[in-house]
Amino acid sequence: MTANAAAAGRLAGVDLARALAIVGMMTAHIVTASTPGLPGLAYELSSGRASALFGVLAGVSLGLLTRRELRLPPGPAARRERAAAALGVLVRALLITLLGLWLVGRQSVVAVILPYYGLAFLLLLPVLWWPLRRLAVLAGAWLLLAPVAGHALRRDLPMGPGPQPGLAALAEPVDLLTTLLLTGYYPVIVWAGYLLLGLAVSRLDLRSGRIALGMAGAGAVLAAGADLAGRLLLGPAGGAAELVAADSRAAALLAQPHGFYGTTPATSWWWLAVGAPHSGTPVDAVGTAGAALLLLAAALALPAAVTRWLVPLTAVGSMPLTVYTAHVLAIGLLYVQAAWLLGLHLLVALLLATAWRMALGRGPLEEVVGAAARGAGALLRRGWAGPGQPGPPPHAPLRR
Repeated sequence: MTANAAAAGRLAGVDLARALAIVGMMTAHIVTASTPGLPGLAYELSSGRASALFGVLAGVSLGLLTRRELRLPPGPAARRERAAAALGVLVRALLITLLGLWLVGRQSVVAVILPYYGLAFLLLLPVLWWPLRRLAVLAGAWLLLAPVAGHALRRDLPMGPGPQPGLAALAEPVDLLTTLLLTGYYPVIVWAGYLLLGLAVSRLDLRSGRIALGMAGAGAVLAAGADLAGRLLLGPAGGAAELVAADSRAAALLAQPHGFYGTTPATSWWWLAVGAPHSGTPVDAVGTAGAALLLLAAALALPAAVTRWLVPLTAVGSMPLTVYTAHVLAIGLLYVQAAWLLGLHLLVALLLATAWRMALGRGPLEEVVGAAARGAGALLRRGWAGPGQPGPPPHAPLRR
């Protein structure tokens, strides 16, 4: 296999991992753990992990979008280019947030993740060009400590997640931010850690097999270590008994591994030892982050000879915003908890994404959001250039 083929295959691995995240989220939306056969098993594997992988990959994408500015030598030109790129990220974040709030009004079943990701993009603006080591330390600390901070801040707030915020919630910005940051289905105070981790990963050489192997090892250690820590804290350390004594809901919640919707109750610090999906604890955050690293590494390690046969999947992964939006809208039109509906969503996504990519390239929503972001950056550059003076040419988006 040539070097060029290897590079193409490994970059396709990012799209492949993103496609698996989308498939996992579709699975979690349509079937349940009690669905018989493969769909039920897929639900168990994807619940809590697919959305975390989606978050890590959002951070990777953000890093790849802004890596040109990262490589510029220090100076006024670099500061101007970074400001223009940051404005582009700001526009992306606002459009994704507005799209997510609009989607909430189109259905009542799916916990729409886009508004949370949009806000997380904004939180990452100050660290967009940090080096790898600083990002890695920040991501690790965030995944461990932000859930603790969120738990403390929620102690005087009503139990979440509450109703999903739609466009009307913009009229109550404080309540909207409280939901998105602390009490909602994907509280940004926790979920920003996944994007920070992905931003750190984007600093690595994603074409390197050695890097993929190291990432897989780190992911396996994090996932296994978090699971072991949770089991020890709840078992031998007495955490489960303390919870049952302190909270009348604890026995039922601990017996139901899918009973959390973004956060745990804030009645006891022992809740932070729970590792169930979507519990938003350090055990959950670190464990799912590790699983995301492991799966991304596996996808990156696939040779081009394999990924070239997975074009339908990589096509889905190349237009995640479009596929996710179409999936949520389709659920608003027809929803039953049935394996056949999951199969229908997957089949339509694979066929349409493949056809669109072969005929037109980027997904339609990706194209619209990207054009708006690039346009904002270009306007800022022209403003700096002054009237009648041509600004520096806008750079084309990096191909993936």
